[in-house]
Amino acid sequence: MGNTIIITDSNCDLPEEYLTLSNIPVIPFHFILNGLDYEDNFGKSLNYKDFYNLIRAGATPTTAQITPFTFEKSFEKYAELGFSIIYIGFSSALSESFSHAKLAQTRIQERFPSVEIYVIDSLSASLGEGLLVREASELLKSGLTSKQVVAWIEENKRKINHWFTVDSLEYLRRGGRLSATSATVGTALNIKPILRVDSSGHLIPAKQVIGRKKAMRTLIEEFEKNHSPEVSSTLFICHGDCLEDAAYLKKTIMARFPKIQAQIEYLGPIIGAHTGPGMLGIVFWGKDR
Repeated sequence: MGNTIIITDSNCDLPEEYLTLSNIPVIPFHFILNGLDYEDNFGKSLNYKDFYNLIRAGATPTTAQITPFTFEKSFEKYAELGFSIIYIGFSSALSESFSHAKLAQTRIQERFPSVEIYVIDSLSASLGEGLLVREASELLKSGLTSKQVVAWIEENKRKINHWFTVDSLEYLRRGGRLSATSATVGTALNIKPILRVDSSGHLIPAKQVIGRKKAMRTLIEEFEKNHSPEVSSTLFICHGDCLEDAAYLKKTIMARFPKIQAQIEYLGPIIGAHTGPGMLGIVFWGKDR
């Protein structure tokens, strides 16, 4: 069996140190803020806190797809070295980048017909994608072949549960996910939406609650109802520059489930551009969506 490389994109929101130590190359998305083009590269081009503060000050970021050419150059590098390639990417329901990766796969396999290239639609976002990447890496280290790793991921990827809330409805309105009237009324009533990722990888509204504290309690309740400790004890908590709330979630959940391995990470700018500051989410292995 030849060597296998797992590749992902920057929307996985995993820590750079982990990805480097695990030899997982990351293809960066780009975002545009105040007329400047930034690479999404673990906050090196623009610090995460600065990113969210600029949004608070009124900036409206936009995001760009990863192009087929960028994917092709990345795949080509490892195909030339004879690696089998497993790319795990951002949900196709939320980005055209997956279809661009498939296009690059076709082109590279025409030139390197003996090289195995697998392009996996994670049907996930942010650290949900990250959980799949991490599991694929661990399975590969345990001795599974690339084909076995891909089969396991495809069979189990809908067990990744994502539950999110946002602090302000303004950013969902800007992104077209909420009408101006609904945003105005919802803001006046202090409504906080609870969103989840469905079985086809779309981000959809699940319920509405009144107030931030109730929203956080609801996230905890969804974890209690849906997590499957027999699959994995890992819990990722992601936040849009609201570390105090993320720490509260971690403390509360771990008090009830002391065996849970909870890890807090920033929500990167690609989803953060659409959810705004104050976004708070939990991602974990659980029941099928």
